[in-house]
Amino acid sequence: MGRASDRRRVTRVRAGVATAVRPDTVVGEEPLEIRVGGRALAVTMRTPGDDMDLALGFLLGEGLIGTGADVAAMRYCATPDGATPDGAAPDGAAPDGAAPDGAAVDEDGRPTYNVLEVTLAAGVPPPALEDARTFYMSSSCGLCGKASIDAVRVRGRYDIADDPLRVAPEQITGLPETLRAAQRLFATTGGLHAAGLAGADGALWAVREDVGRHNAVDKVIGAAARAGRVPLVGQILVVSGRASFELVQKALLAGVPMLAAVSAPSTLAVDLAVESGMTLAGFVRGDTMNLYSGAHRVLCG
Repeated sequence: MGRASDRRRVTRVRAGVATAVRPDTVVGEEPLEIRVGGRALAVTMRTPGDDMDLALGFLLGEGLIGTGADVAAMRYCATPDGATPDGAAPDGAAPDGAAPDGAAVDEDGRPTYNVLEVTLAAGVPPPALEDARTFYMSSSCGLCGKASIDAVRVRGRYDIADDPLRVAPEQITGLPETLRAAQRLFATTGGLHAAGLAGADGALWAVREDVGRHNAVDKVIGAAARAGRVPLVGQILVVSGRASFELVQKALLAGVPMLAAVSAPSTLAVDLAVESGMTLAGFVRGDTMNLYSGAHRVLCG
């Protein structure tokens, strides 16, 4: 597996004076190519780790699948063209010294795990590549490759307007601190976003980190899909940054009735939340928050 963090030498400067040269822990960022049925769908820059969750969440967030059951299998490919590593046994077993089964390898024969092949379940239609993001996406890119805003407004499979979730305000305002405490890599690198899922009791049951905020959301939703919990009825998605349109859309397509963000929403995010019946909370900090839609789910005094 590619490393989620690594060490780099830095020069520490204080008050204009170089005080020390020392190693520092830096968050990892590597490309992941997602292939479906042998065809390249997207390449995203991500923090290595939880790649299968990321792929599942990405497919859900694009409206290409509805649940984790729509995917039959996932495996790491050997190379971008699908060839197996030199020395790999025909059945996929790796002899001593070879890369693990299905692992992509670099020029030195070391596994990179940067190409992931997804096999859809029988009866699930393959993606129409003209509607998908079939080229490079940076770790900060949420909507790259979309032809128009109309293509982005994917029709969700789940109606969340009547979701019965009701939650006390303190359960929402406590989520950012709980999420931050669960960020293991952030504690050492300071360079990752996070997303988490919680029920009405405010207890986080899934947390994922990534250098890209949309990747973090894909990972945590993918984890829920792998656990058979999509649609996410009665659940809250909490994110460490702002609430943009694509994050609201990802939540909607996974059946999430409430999104809580530490920072601000955008106009399109608010519009989509209102349109779909989602509760959208922004600036969730301390004991305060702004409710931009769906205030009926928050049991205020």
